[in-house]
Amino acid sequence: MKIQQLTVGVMGVCCYIVSCEKTNKAAIIDPGGDEDKILDACNRDNLEVIYIIATHGHPDHVCSIGPIQKETGAKIIMHKADAEFFGQPEVKEFFSQLGLAESPPPDILVEDGDSISIGDETLTVIHTPGHTPGGICLYNAPDCITGDTLFVGGVGRTDFPGGSMGELSHSIKSKLLTLPPNTVVWPGHGYGGSKSTIGEEARSNPYF
Repeated sequence: MKIQQLTVGVMGVCCYIVSCEKTNKAAIIDPGGDEDKILDACNRDNLEVIYIIATHGHPDHVCSIGPIQKETGAKIIMHKADAEFFGQPEVKEFFSQLGLAESPPPDILVEDGDSISIGDETLTVIHTPGHTPGGICLYNAPDCITGDTLFVGGVGRTDFPGGSMGELSHSIKSKLLTLPPNTVVWPGHGYGGSKSTIGEEARSNPYF
């Protein structure tokens, strides 16, 4: 699986283009702005974008889903808990204060353990609630795209509606730190660095 990491949008989101090198089918993960930049990167490699995946529903990670879906016709994938949570009127109203577009309704709802096929490659969905109720990580050994669940030297914030530090800590310890130590961590923001490993985070992340 080929992974391209792009920093996009006003909040510096790490957007990922993951693709099958045999078939050129691809998925865009967390397009949080700069849709032209993302699409240009796909076009340069002649990729067919079949999915747009949200690791969670916060507007800074989904604000370019609408334009990209319009351009590509790709299906939107989100965990069912975040589809339900971010569909609530009071939640919509709260996050509208960020001034960023929300995601259109997802076409495909996933749960823990589901597989997303991209050509000959497969992403396994790991449900990691805590940052949001339906936060997910996406695993294709040795790579794990962790969204805002786990950063390099940090973890996602839990002070927004739907957040829980207890849940986040449990998710990381029970579902991420149990992955092989050489698993590459690709975070949702590059606050502490653009990538790490599970072994390094287990040793040095101050939140553990």
